[in-house]
Amino acid sequence: MTGTVFKTVCEAVRAVLGRFDSDTPPPNRFWILDFGFWIDFTVNENEFKDRTKQIALRVIRLVEALPKTTSAQIIGKQLLRAATSVGANYRAACRGKSEADVMHKLSIVEEEADESLYWLELLVEANIISENKLASLIQDTNEIVAMTVSSIKTLRIKRLANQQIDQSKIQNLKSKI
Repeated sequence: MTGTVFKTVCEAVRAVLGRFDSDTPPPNRFWILDFGFWIDFTVNENEFKDRTKQIALRVIRLVEALPKTTSAQIIGKQLLRAATSVGANYRAACRGKSEADVMHKLSIVEEEADESLYWLELLVEANIISENKLASLIQDTNEIVAMTVSSIKTLRIKRLANQQIDQSKIQNLKSKI
């Protein structure tokens, strides 16, 4: 691949990752919709718990450092609520009692992480904090959203596949075989 010229970033990434078909996800990769390519990012349950907790701790420090203006404090409180609930709801999803319960709780994780992004964007666009100070936190939160969306999609696909298998089974209750 040395010396190869690619027309787009997507071409380069696909070449590096093995030219994966855009419709079929390779194992242990997450689809990033904004960029249209697969990234290799395997995270286990404990690592994801830790990432969400670290984001919450970073947000706590951020909110404590915000200016004491009314708008900054109101946005900060909303951000604090949303960002700290991401990790709490993920932990709840890990203890889900059923597949439907897990999917529901993961959808709350997705919503809260996306809401956190909204409040971070408001802090930047209201010129309360510069974008480059929040860039890393915004990127990490975007990754949490992407991984959560991917997990929900995977669970839905598995559920649909299981439903199709169950429907395709033909049972003869009188059969002794």
